[in-house]
Amino acid sequence: MAKKNVNATAAALLGLLHDGPMTGGQLIAEANRRLGPFWSMTRSQVYRELPALAEEGYVKVGKPGPRASVPYKITATGKKAFARWMGEETAFEQLRNPVALRTAFSDHLSPGEVKSMYESATEYHKNALNEVRSEAKERGEDPHSAAALEFAVGYHKAALAWLKSVA
Repeated sequence: MAKKNVNATAAALLGLLHDGPMTGGQLIAEANRRLGPFWSMTRSQVYRELPALAEEGYVKVGKPGPRASVPYKITATGKKAFARWMGEETAFEQLRNPVALRTAFSDHLSPGEVKSMYESATEYHKNALNEVRSEAKERGEDPHSAAALEFAVGYHKAALAWLKSVA
C-alpha cells in the first residue's frame, strides 16, 4: 500500500512516468508538451519532487547516464499512490492572474502603462490560443488529452474577452 498522499505535481510526474522511465529533463520536456497549456511545472519543482518520490519508494532511481542524467522509473507503489491520487476528490484552483491583479491597482499606473499592459496580455493570449488550438488538433485522436487542452482554449478565449471589455 502506498505510504502517503502525493501532491498534484508529484502525481503529474507519476502519471508521466507511466509511459516509461525518464530523466528529470525528459520529464520537464514531456510535462511542458503534454500539460503545459493548462498545468505549469517548474524545473525546481520537478527536481524537488523526484528525490521525495524516490524516498517514498514511488520511483526507482536508475544509473546515471550521459551528463549525469538520472532516469526514474515508476514502481508498483508509485502506481498505487498515483491511482489513489486519481481517486481523491478534486481540489479546485486558486485563480492567480497577474494582469487582473495589476488591474485592481491600475490607478497607480499611467493610462499608457495600462494600455501597454492590456496590449501585451492580449498578444500573449492570442498566441497561446493559437498554439493550444494547434496542439489540440494534433492530439485529436486522444479524446482525454484533447479535452484537457480544450480547457486551455476556453481559458485563453475568456481572457481575451475580458481584456477586450476592460481595454
